[in-house]
Amino acid sequence: MSTSSTQLEPDQPELASPELKISFIIPLVGFVLLFGVIAATGFLALRQASEQAAIERSLDVQRRLSRILTLLLDAETGERGYVLTGEENYLEPFYSAAPRIEAEIKGLRAATGDNEAHQRQAAALLQLARDKLTELRQMVELRRSQGIDAAVARIQSGQGKEAMDRARALIAQMAGDEARILRDRQTAALNSDRAVQIGIVAAVLLLLGLIAAALREVRRQFRNVSEARAFMENANWRLKEEGLQRERLGMQLREAQKMEAIGQLSGGLAHDFNNMLAVITGSLALIKRRIGRGDTNVAQLIEGGLDGAQRAANLTSRLLAVARQQPLAPEPVDVNKFVAKMSDLLRHTLGEHVRLESVLGGGIWRTYIDSSQLENAILNLCVNARDAMPQGGRLTIETANASLDDAYAAEHGVPAGQYVLVAVSDTGTGMSPETVQNAFDPFFTTKSGKGTGLGLSQVYGFARQSGGHAKIYSEPGHGTTVKLYLPRHMRDTHEAPVLGQPRDLQQLRGQPGETILVVEDDEQVRSVALRNIEELGYGTLEAQNAAAALRVLDAHPEIVLLFTDIVMPDMNGRALADEATRRRPALKVLFTTGFTRNAVVHNGVVDDGVNFVAKPFSIEALATKIRMALDG
Repeated sequence: MSTSSTQLEPDQPELASPELKISFIIPLVGFVLLFGVIAATGFLALRQASEQAAIERSLDVQRRLSRILTLLLDAETGERGYVLTGEENYLEPFYSAAPRIEAEIKGLRAATGDNEAHQRQAAALLQLARDKLTELRQMVELRRSQGIDAAVARIQSGQGKEAMDRARALIAQMAGDEARILRDRQTAALNSDRAVQIGIVAAVLLLLGLIAAALREVRRQFRNVSEARAFMENANWRLKEEGLQRERLGMQLREAQKMEAIGQLSGGLAHDFNNMLAVITGSLALIKRRIGRGDTNVAQLIEGGLDGAQRAANLTSRLLAVARQQPLAPEPVDVNKFVAKMSDLLRHTLGEHVRLESVLGGGIWRTYIDSSQLENAILNLCVNARDAMPQGGRLTIETANASLDDAYAAEHGVPAGQYVLVAVSDTGTGMSPETVQNAFDPFFTTKSGKGTGLGLSQVYGFARQSGGHAKIYSEPGHGTTVKLYLPRHMRDTHEAPVLGQPRDLQQLRGQPGETILVVEDDEQVRSVALRNIEELGYGTLEAQNAAAALRVLDAHPEIVLLFTDIVMPDMNGRALADEATRRRPALKVLFTTGFTRNAVVHNGVVDDGVNFVAKPFSIEALATKIRMALDG
């Protein structure tokens, strides 16, 4: 018969040794003892707090007894003063004593709720106080009705002294009882305090013992932790290297995408600007040659140059809209009225082969938006829709109230909440998913050279700068819908005028005596502005900086309007306007600039109450803005 023995495999964990078990049991017992000491100390601390509160109640009882006696004495003193002098002002302590004594005795009863003897004594004291006050009141009435002799005789009878003596005796008895109670409570509180101190010392000693045991255990475990840390550091280093490699690859990809976008943007921009500059420089060169030889037939060339310059200005404005940097002047707008007013303009623009329909929702909220930019956005969408229906079709403009929930808002990077929806739909060729994905990109176009590629990107930039959102829904062969979500306007303000007709230049001319001070640091720009303003019939004065402008303003009281650039080297136009209107409160101010981030345009929005015309401006725009500033 053979015997067998059981052996542990090399990688099998060993059973817990007695030393390891003890190392766990000792701290466990120590923690149990520490918890018990802390719990007992906490209980004693609560009892100590209760005893301290009882001491405070005893002190409160003593204070109230003292105040009650003082009030009775003050009432009697006032009554005696009135009896002797007959002056009513001596009775003020008497009149105020009754409600104050009632309140003090009520507080006394609340503070002695656990003492039946004090409760009975407080009730007796209340009755004594009322009797005493009644006796004093009778004495006052006796003095008023029968005179000082009768009142003095009543005092000499000793009736009032007897009542006061009883009150004093009762108060003294209650104070003595409460003093004995206070001594007992102070002794109990002192004992509890000593017990708490002993408990704290015991807890500290136990805690120190546990800390010592824990330090021994920590030293034992430190070796294992060091080995594990070395392993983790090695793994962490490998993970960091992998993460850095991925980050480098991601940066390279983002850089490539950024350079591709910049290349597309700069290429489209250079193409369009070069075309416009070719028109402008070519027209100016021909004008110079013809005038040099005495030929004044240059009207057509001038129109071509002006058209090229205007197209360049429009391109700059579109780029600012794409970058969400165009200066906006938002105002409350009723989109139903707005779309209805645009119908005639759109029908002429779209042509007879496109059928225009408006579906205007009921109870539409107002939106807070720049009305002129909203008009441009709707016009852009309608022109795009027309171009997508070369054989004709139906174009629908729809308005509705809309709410974007948190999930949609988080996905598209727009605040959740209530919006006013303007949707433009067509029955055209539609777009593929890839085209929809890139449709809002600058200079992206599918019109084979017929478009600038800035229309939809301008609409998107305007919507986002205004605090809204734009979304395209399209399917090849089934048309396209572009939805503009415009922020709902909550405040109760007057609605902006909708699509007002521009007035003729003759109606916008200056009135006799109206003089305008033009402040511009660029001499050529200042000269052109002066000539335009003089052409409109205004008197003009000029200054190249803010300091010179203030001197001219002080010397010429006939100045009615300050027309100033905002970006100037010494003092900006806003600071100049503030100082000028401080000196001349009735002075009107019109700002201009070609840089949108400045002292009167913040977050792309023109400040409230500011008159502003952006560079470059036409003489018609300048005439309108001047009259608006002067006429309010």
